[in-house]
Amino acid sequence: MTQKQPTVEGPDGGWGWVLVAALFVCNSMVFGLMRIFGIFFVEFVHYFDESAQAISWISSIGLAVQQCFSPLGAALGNAYGARVVVMVGGFLSGLGLILASQATSVYHLYLTMGVISGFGWSLVFTPMMATVMAHFTRRRTLALGGLSLNIIPCGALIMPQKHSVTTEKTERKASQSVLKRLSSYLELSVLLERPFFTFVLCLSLMNVGYFVPYFHLVAHSRQVGFSEYQAAFAVSASGGSDIVGRIASGWFSDLGHFRLLHLQCFWTMLCGLSIVLLPVSTLSGSYPALVCVSILYGFFSGASTAVIFSAMPHIVGVGRVMGALGLLQMIESGAGLFGTPLSGFLRDITGDFIASFAVAGSFLILACLILTTLPHFFSCTDPPPPNKQPSEQQAIAESH
Repeated sequence: MTQKQPTVEGPDGGWGWVLVAALFVCNSMVFGLMRIFGIFFVEFVHYFDESAQAISWISSIGLAVQQCFSPLGAALGNAYGARVVVMVGGFLSGLGLILASQATSVYHLYLTMGVISGFGWSLVFTPMMATVMAHFTRRRTLALGGLSLNIIPCGALIMPQKHSVTTEKTERKASQSVLKRLSSYLELSVLLERPFFTFVLCLSLMNVGYFVPYFHLVAHSRQVGFSEYQAAFAVSASGGSDIVGRIASGWFSDLGHFRLLHLQCFWTMLCGLSIVLLPVSTLSGSYPALVCVSILYGFFSGASTAVIFSAMPHIVGVGRVMGALGLLQMIESGAGLFGTPLSGFLRDITGDFIASFAVAGSFLILACLILTTLPHFFSCTDPPPPNKQPSEQQAIAESH
């Protein structure tokens, strides 16, 4: 009779809360910057005398590069530790923004804010996220929600970990080929598993429309007659409710009344509907209606994000989270590259953002339908986690 392996749990606190604070700062530098880009969108259009589609490529390239090179960040984090990788990523992201301040054309911003900073972000997000997840088990969703209470020094907070390995394991690692070791660091085996593939497809579709309001809501608000201050406040209101949504979602998820995948589907559906309603709310010229829908969008988008990353261990197992996150980000980078320019293109040919928001919200609704095709989705309980050999990240968690 095979003895059941004990479930590996993180310490659920301690230095993990310091890492949560560090991850909050990192997320503020990465996704916070992406979300305030819409405030500068109108100015960039006028300053560079470019179309909405051309300006949209700036943020889109940054997001796509960040996601596309996340597997590299994951592999380097597995190979050399998250500490040094995050610090290097912080340096590159800062360098890109410094160079962007001297840009004289939109193509300079493609290279600096898009490629250089985006590559730096790819070395920051996945290793930091995986490190935090390794420190929490029962309160994992709350921790990922709490990190949004708003890079180099943040990376320095990742203390070097000591963990014991057997002589047999050490000898086996030493005899591996470079290609096999790289495959292990990247966790390529998850690509052959249906649950992971379905999960990635869902998030890729979600990624097409998720960031569109943050990039184009200010431009839409200005176009329908609201002032620059009013437009910026609508985005700020959605950002504030995003924080509340993440914390509320994390707290509610950890109560255990519903499966994480069911909650993700629920929040994503509401997020998609709120995006569709954003331009509808301005048809009557009512500014309070716009702010109200913006707050709802922020809350639902934050609530869905907090659940997404917490659900990953249930899909691939805790030990493969870092590599799986990297692959997830790389695959969905194409959707991120496609989403915002599509929105700008629709605005250029229709003259307004109504079709842009309607299409963006539809992609999130479609993502919910894809999520329901996961094996055992309609079950009331989670299926057993994948029984895989623990990776180096899981060994680190075991040592605590």
